[in-house]
Amino acid sequence: MPKVTIGMPVYNGENFIRDAFNSILAQTYSDWELVISDNASTDRTEQICREYAQRDHRIHYYRSAKNLGASWNYVRVFQLASGEYFKWAAHDDMIAPDFLRKCVDVLDRDPGVVVVYARTQFIDETGNFVGTYDPDTSGFDSPKPRDRFRVRTSRIRPPFPFVKRMLEDAHAVFGLIRTDALKSVPPLGNYGASDQILLAQLALRGRFHRIPEYLFFNRDHQQRSIRAYSGRRRQTLWLDPGMRRKVYFAEWRMLREFVRSVQVAPLERVERFLCYWEISKYFMWNSPRLALDPLRAVRQFLTGMITGGRCGPIRSQDGIPH
Repeated sequence: MPKVTIGMPVYNGENFIRDAFNSILAQTYSDWELVISDNASTDRTEQICREYAQRDHRIHYYRSAKNLGASWNYVRVFQLASGEYFKWAAHDDMIAPDFLRKCVDVLDRDPGVVVVYARTQFIDETGNFVGTYDPDTSGFDSPKPRDRFRVRTSRIRPPFPFVKRMLEDAHAVFGLIRTDALKSVPPLGNYGASDQILLAQLALRGRFHRIPEYLFFNRDHQQRSIRAYSGRRRQTLWLDPGMRRKVYFAEWRMLREFVRSVQVAPLERVERFLCYWEISKYFMWNSPRLALDPLRAVRQFLTGMITGGRCGPIRSQDGIPH
């Protein structure tokens, strides 16, 4: 049984998947397996994956007969994992050679840490560095669950004039995570920004550790999901095609999932109360979105009836929209 499982959900990833594979094969830490779940790709993804699987016995390739949505595919690779630690990997991202070794060292050394990740550099379609991603992570490593929970809820809110809005610390979802911790929370949801809910649930169970070096390379290109599927409706249909012609309240779903996260977390009474207080602040900041959500739901339903639920062709399956 390998120490680390890397799960790569993919759909039509022929453009960058070789770079992702090569960065994994170049790791200085070797006790890993790579589980690939191909969501019925129509390009050369299957051929490339089978080529790499033949070259290295640690690479395991699985293919679905039909595209079941990004959410299903992200959950699927975790279900197939056997390692003590788990990492999601997008087909268009890369990691530095020391990424796994340094993450494993932290988890082995500190049992109170549930997620280890590194600082992010953006790369373009050709692999050139084009910028960095440095959100404020104050409180993410606090011993108090309420502080860690606040880091997640306080970042999700619409922009207001003269009020500073901190960046969502989203890339932790591509860090190395304790498998037992992931099994203790509900699976990644089939709605936009479900990665933020998952990170909040993990934050209620332990600390996050960010390696100060830039070891994660996030590819910024026009076909990435966050660009191709802007808006809660398009994100939801990308994550779960089964939501076509269904009425769903995206903003209220987020609020409900935060409440549910606190309800089921193993917290002391005072900590639970303080986490609910953080949710009340989330409600206040997001009240404009929540108020408009029913109108958006009606519009989504009518659009689905007119268009047959289509939201455009699925282009790829890389990072999780947030």
